[in-house]
Amino acid sequence: MTSYSRQDVLRILQISSHQLQGWERADLIPQQQTYSFQDLGQLRTLRSLREESVSAASIRQSVVAMKAVAGMTNPLLEACVVRTGTRLAFRHMGSMVDPIRRQLLFDFERSDRLDRMGRLDRPSPSSDISPLRKTGNEGTRGIQDRFLAAVQAEESGEKQNAIQLYEEILSIDPEYAPAYINLGTIHFHLRQFARAEELYRQATEVDPGYVLAFFDLGNVLDELQRQDESIVAYRRAIALAPRFADAHYNLALAFERKGMKRQSLRYWQAYLKLDNRGPWAEHARGQIRKHLGQEKLAIATRTERFLPPRTGMAALKLVK
Repeated sequence: MTSYSRQDVLRILQISSHQLQGWERADLIPQQQTYSFQDLGQLRTLRSLREESVSAASIRQSVVAMKAVAGMTNPLLEACVVRTGTRLAFRHMGSMVDPIRRQLLFDFERSDRLDRMGRLDRPSPSSDISPLRKTGNEGTRGIQDRFLAAVQAEESGEKQNAIQLYEEILSIDPEYAPAYINLGTIHFHLRQFARAEELYRQATEVDPGYVLAFFDLGNVLDELQRQDESIVAYRRAIALAPRFADAHYNLALAFERKGMKRQSLRYWQAYLKLDNRGPWAEHARGQIRKHLGQEKLAIATRTERFLPPRTGMAALKLVK
């Protein structure tokens, strides 16, 4: 395998040593003396993002979020990075994901490309078509247009308009899971938790592999103080995406609320392995220190008390 020295990398990519060191300090790429061809690809992506004035902090935040959401090791290599305003989105497995907001976005660039290639889904007149396709002109493109309009309405604060659009989408295609999630999130923020729970559960039913559906369901169940159910939902999210850091964090909190300190300790530690920087990581460290300190104190307290002989042990006798 071809390897490149640090000087090779600086020369090939036309970047400064200071830039490379900055990306290393931000944990965007590990510090090393030799680089693979894959590393060069990742560095090219970083260079392009920085040329578009995307800050290193913003890149790192999006990368960490995508690792959690999709269970990726290196999103900059495993997915296609797309700038959306001040944040980053990632194209992955045919979808475009905003990992920080945990929402699917309408990929209008991909849609335009499919239009030009003549590959948009169009039903055969004689086929047994799904509810999505029974609407003719309101088929795939109609759904996509509505989803884009709903996301834009959310962005501009027009929540009622967004709700109406998501509900229209679900009336056309009752199995469109992203609409359930986004609509559920609106109701969650409106503190309409019962409706949010209903929508998240529907998302898990139409797409049992949808990690965010189980994570969001756990969040609303936690708000409803149904910790046992929230724990089940968070565990399902972790089973689907073991590197989903936020699910580990929230599961630790759920165990805390139930007074199950040892179980929460396990998930605080798991969270720190996935995300060890920032305020949430500091909180996790504080909880770990507190629980370990209590455990040591409990052990010390027990051993300081008098321990009588166990039943059945032979007693010492004085021999004259």
